[in-house]
Parts: sequence; structure tokens; C-alpha cells
Amino acid sequence: MVVPFFIKRWFAFNLQAKVMLIFILLALGPFAAIGAFSIKSTEQLIFNMVMRQLENVAADKAAILERWLDERKADLMVMAGTSILKSLDPSLIAQYLSLVQKSYLVYKDIIVISANGNIVYSTGGKDSFPEKNYIPAISQDLQLSNITYLPKEKESAFYISAPISDDTGKPIGAVYGAVGTNKILFHILNVSLGKTGECYLVDKEGMFLAHKEPGRILKENISQSDSFRNIFDAKDRNKIYLDYRGIEVLGTSQKIVGTDWFLVVEQDRDEAFQSLDALKSNIYFIVLLFIISAFALTWIISYHIVKPIRALGRSADILADSEFDRVILKTDRQDEIGMLYRAFENMSFRLKERQDHLEQEVGLKEAELKETDIILKQTKLLAERSEKFAAIGRLGAAVAHEIRTPLTSLKLFLESVQAEIEISPEYQEDYRIAMGQIKRIEGTINRFLDFSKPQELNFSKIDISQLFEDVLLVVKPMINKNECTLDVDIEHDLPKVNGDKKLLGEALINLLVNSLEAMPNHGSLTISAARDNFKSDGLILACVRIDIRDTGQGISEDQIASIFDPFFTTKQCGTGLGLPLVLNTIKRHGGDVRVKSRINKGTEFSLFIPLEFIESLFEENGKDITY
Repeated sequence: MVVPFFIKRWFAFNLQAKVMLIFILLALGPFAAIGAFSIKSTEQLIFNMVMRQLENVAADKAAILERWLDERKADLMVMAGTSILKSLDPSLIAQYLSLVQKSYLVYKDIIVISANGNIVYSTGGKDSFPEKNYIPAISQDLQLSNITYLPKEKESAFYISAPISDDTGKPIGAVYGAVGTNKILFHILNVSLGKTGECYLVDKEGMFLAHKEPGRILKENISQSDSFRNIFDAKDRNKIYLDYRGIEVLGTSQKIVGTDWFLVVEQDRDEAFQSLDALKSNIYFIVLLFIISAFALTWIISYHIVKPIRALGRSADILADSEFDRVILKTDRQDEIGMLYRAFENMSFRLKERQDHLEQEVGLKEAELKETDIILKQTKLLAERSEKFAAIGRLGAAVAHEIRTPLTSLKLFLESVQAEIEISPEYQEDYRIAMGQIKRIEGTINRFLDFSKPQELNFSKIDISQLFEDVLLVVKPMINKNECTLDVDIEHDLPKVNGDKKLLGEALINLLVNSLEAMPNHGSLTISAARDNFKSDGLILACVRIDIRDTGQGISEDQIASIFDPFFTTKQCGTGLGLPLVLNTIKRHGGDVRVKSRINKGTEFSLFIPLEFIESLFEENGKDITY
């Protein structure tokens, strides 16, 4: 259960609430335990009583039904053993069966059939004989059919068959009795179990065979309900379950001996536990009344304790602000609260004395601190000056190194020129100066060429997903530092591309770093990869398209045309070589780079990397390696 924040705060900072809670728990705990035990015991007692009553009713009803079935079977055996039926004479049989039918009043039809299956006589006429799949076949044993519905009688019925044998025991026919169920079921279904108690009959498939609502008979099936499962589940008989109506009930069942029928007796749980619910309501009311009374009593007691403590707390706050003259605590109590008040007053007096002494000490220390501050400022100036001198020294060493290199080269060149070519005296000085400047410029250019010199491509099969993982591992700290959100979307079953994994990774890192630098405080970074096509030199090439989108400052339209130019940069500390390197890498792979940007909306770079490369290009630029 989620406790509201204000309640937690009230209990956390309120002594009165804590005292009330402890008192209520100590007083209410035993009472709640006794109440819970009483409810549990009463519930189990009522459950056992109801279950015994249901089981007794089920046993009684099943015994009545079984006895009645035995009587009907005995009737058929007596009829089959008479000489009249053994004669198979329709005129004799008619009088006998009519007399039987009038005497018992339960047989809707009695049929005599010869051994070859011909109807010898039927009290309801030959047309009343049902289809063969509704009645038992001729057998030497007593047979019982499933319950069926007789439209003419508007009544459920079942057939009992008994064999007719001659004096030698050879079967010469059979007698069938259609037994109506209205009278017996009236006694079976009528139960005294309150308003909701009911008794019904189902077969082994869960079909209603008898029910107080005739519309359900032979039409509804309860095989998916707990009522049906409870018939066969002997372990969980003693439990509350949902019946075929979806209502919680208590119930039991009894199998009818000699049949596939089951007698079910149930009663609604709400009615069975009506007295328990009333007991619960009374207990809950008493508990509520007890809680209210306890709250009132504990509030009065705790208020007498908490009020002086709160006054003491307010005085402590005043004392914390060093307002000693406002701290006035007076009490005549001689208990622990009074002792606490007097101790607080003594503490206030001693703190005031210490405060006055500290103020004097602070005055002296301030003068010493001012003198120390002056010394520290002088020391700081000396340290800054030393650092500046050290930086100038390092810069001088670097400059000296830069000057020494071209001078050495110039010296070597002049020595070779003097050895091989004669130069007129008037141009020797100019020649010397010119060659020196050329060598210096050449050295500077060689350094930039070494920095931007393309490396030899090492082609291999590259998994874009793995490439993304390697790249994100590098830039993830910067993403976290800038508190940016990252969304990665890679198309399923994306093919591998031929390329230099190292250079492509560096290109992606350059773009991701640029995007993150454009979003120093929060933002959204999206990386996606999917199949695509692009046009190159008039050809449509299949490729993998990689998009890198950010929500940064964006690039103005007049700057987009220059962003791939070497040394063009809008950053204070940028070199202007990042994007040219990206473009150079993708172009060497036979691909292309496109960019879209809007001011204050963000920028999107799209890299088009072909899936396949020309074979000759593999031979020139690298080795085709799969890893």
C-alpha cells in the first residue's frame, strides 16, 4: 500500500503522532488478533457445517435416486420373466403392459422387440419407438440408456432394457421401458438449502440431465466450469469455487451407482456465510469505535507532553540565532519536563558567556588574518610570475627548434650548390635568401601534408552494428557529460559493407563529436542505418545509408557551402580538418556525404557507403579481408 507523502512526513516529525500510534498499536494489537482468530474460526466452522449439510443432502438424494432406479430395473426384469412376454403374442402382451403402465404411472412407453429387431408391441404405438442410437441394443444383460427428451410427453426420460429368454435361457427378444423422470426429479431437485441451494444432475460430459430450470436440460454444458471440475477433483473438494453461473458457491457431488450420472448439490457462498459477514461488520464497527476513542485519549495525553517540548524547540531556534535575550522559559513543573526546562535555561546562560568570550577572540584573530592575507597575495604574485617565465622558456625552446631545422637544411643545400654551380657574386645573397625561405615554406607544407596524408585503405567486410558499438564506446562519456539522449536505429539484417573499418570509425567519431559540441547542454542525438540507393556518375548503386541527426545550433546556409573546405571552422579551438577528412574518407570508398541543417533546429549528416566496390579498386587500395 502506498502511504501519502504528507502522512509519512507527519509521522516522521511529529512526536504526538508517534505516541498516539504506539498507544493504538499496543492496545489494538491484541484485540485485532482475537478478532481475526474469531473470524477465521467462525468461517471454518460455518464452512464445515455447510459442507456436511450439502454432503448429507447429496447422499440422501443419491440414495433415493439409486433406489428408484433399482426398482425400475426390477420392474423390467419381472416383466421380461413373465410367460406373457415370452409368448411374444401381441394380444396377450397388450393387456398386460397396459395394466403395468396404469399401475406404475412412470412408464411413458413399454416396447417388446423380437430377436430379429421387429416390434412385437408398443404401448405408445409403433411410431413411438425412438431411433436406435437413443436406446440400448438387445443384450443378455440389463441395459440403461442416456436421458433423452420426449416431445409428446414434454418430459425427460430414459430407457431400460431387459432380455426376454425362453426356458432354455436363449434370448428371444427384449422389453424396453421409457421411464419418465418428472415425479422422481421433483423429489430430487427440491432441496431445503435456503434461497440459493440447488440440486441438479449432469452426465460425465457435463450436460444437464435434470435442473430446476427446464430450459437448461440437454442444452447447456458445464464442462468448463469449476462445478464440473469439482466432481472429479477429490483433493480440492473442500473449497469455494465458481459455479456454471460464475457465482461463488460451496458444493459437493455424488455419483449415481450403475450410471454415468452425477448428482451435484450447491449453495451460494454469500448466503452460507451471511452470519459470518454480520459478525465481521460488528467487529469492524467495534474496531473503528476503539480507534476513535484511542485517538481522542492519546491526543489528550500526548498534548500534555508535546506542548512544552514544542515551546522548548522554538526557544532552541531562537538560541541558534544568538538572540539570548529573547530566550525566556518559565515553568513550575517538577517532573522530567521541568528538569529539562531548567537544564535548557542553564545551557542558554553558559552559551551567552561563551559567545561574549569568542567575540573578543575573533577581534584579535581578524587582525592576524589581515596580515596573513597580505603575505599570501605577495606569494601568489611571485608564483604567477614564475609560471610566466617557465612558459616563455618552453616557447623559446620550441621556436628555436623550428628555426634550427630550416637553417640546417639551408646550410646543406648551399654547400651542394657551391660545389656544383657557379653563381655570380651579385646574386649570391638573393639566392641564399630565396632558397632559405623556400625550404622553410616547404617544411611547413610537408608537416601539413604528413598530417593530412591519406592512409592506405584496408578493405574488409564491416558489420555496421558492430561499428556503431565501437564508435559509441568512444563517444559515450561525452554523451553522458552533455546529458544528451541517444537513439540508435539499425535496420534488421543489414548487409555488411566493404570498407576500411578504422577510417570509417574515425569519420563517424568526427561527426558525433561535432554534434555533441553543438549541444553542450542537453539535446537529442540519433544514429540510424538502413538500406538505400544513391546516384554516382550516372549509376544507381545499392548502399548503406548512415544518418547522424542532432538538435543543436544548426549551420547557416551561407556556411554549409564551406564546411568541407580545409581549415574552415566556426569553433574557437577548431582546426577545420574534421569534416574534410570525413568527406575524403567516404569519397575514397566510392560514397557520398550530404548535409541538411536549420538554425536552432539541428543538423543531419547522411553517409552513403556502397555495398560493393570495383574489383580493381580492391587491388589498388587494400586487401579484401572478411572478419
